[in-house]
Amino acid sequence: MKNTSKSHLLPDLLRPHLKLVFCGTAAGTVSAAAGHYYAHPHNKFWKTLHSVGLTPRRLDPSEFRKLLDWGIGLTDIAKTVCGMDKELPKGSLGELACRDLAARIGKFRPGILAFTSLTAGRRFLGSGITFGEQDQMIASTRIWVLPSPSPTAQWNWDEKWWRRLAERVGEGELRQETPSPAKTKDLLALSKGRS
Repeated sequence: MKNTSKSHLLPDLLRPHLKLVFCGTAAGTVSAAAGHYYAHPHNKFWKTLHSVGLTPRRLDPSEFRKLLDWGIGLTDIAKTVCGMDKELPKGSLGELACRDLAARIGKFRPGILAFTSLTAGRRFLGSGITFGEQDQMIASTRIWVLPSPSPTAQWNWDEKWWRRLAERVGEGELRQETPSPAKTKDLLALSKGRS
């Protein structure tokens, strides 16, 4: 479904000094209709955040703004369309949308950007990636790719990657670490170079 007004279907939940920002491809139709992230009743997102220790209780999707209390933000690659990935208009997850995401993350510089599906991660980073922490970065922001909590992605669900991410977040002040330039590629610099 396309939003003809070009306004964001779901507001970004971003601010400086976040520990972690989760990023999907685009809002699902249930989420867009409700106005809440990961609102489908069979989506495992909220249950998983609690079970891996990122939130002290299981939140209802309508409470998504409370994630800021725990240093967690939310966004999507495509902000003006909704639906299953295969239903999105052509180009919705393309270079312009990815550049816009890189700019948003570069502005707020969270400790970690975690894509909530292999599709989202591959659209942003390229086809050769798999689950876990990636070598690429956006400025000082580390990037992770997680299995999708969507009910349509049961075939690749594995909570262990979410648990590993939670352990990494719990290791301390991520944003103050100095990454090794030899092992990382700054995607913010690359996206500015394409402009």
